[in-house]
Amino acid sequence: MSDNAINLLKQDHKKVKQLLGQLTDTTNRAQKTRTDLLGEIANELRVHTKIEEEIFYPAFRDAGKHDEKQMYHEAVEEHRAVEELVLPDLEKTDPGSDQFAGRAKVLKELVEHHADEEEADIFPKAEKMFSSDELLAMGQQMAELKGRFAP
Repeated sequence: MSDNAINLLKQDHKKVKQLLGQLTDTTNRAQKTRTDLLGEIANELRVHTKIEEEIFYPAFRDAGKHDEKQMYHEAVEEHRAVEELVLPDLEKTDPGSDQFAGRAKVLKELVEHHADEEEADIFPKAEKMFSSDELLAMGQQMAELKGRFAP
């Protein structure tokens, strides 16, 4: 029995938030830990972004009206900020530096804000817009797509 789309996305949020918490709790001496955690976080974020942008977001945008379309565009821009700016900068930063700690904190704050906004605004709307069968079918599609990107 697979999860519905919203539960699957919430599980991703929880996992990434925990990993980001671990990352921001590290010290400059924990270079290997930082590198390993960042690799895991980057992979989780890239897969999560892919399943949201290919399956969940378009369905949400297409089923919605003006507000939902606006939320869709804002969410995509937040993904872009993380995926094209903050994450690549962090990946190029020396894991033993104070700059790494600062950038990791910014990534954590952006991701938490984005996830919290989705959970407070987008997911409740989606639960009203889609039937439980539709959410289940979307969840299955997302789980299959996620499986293709698993390391």
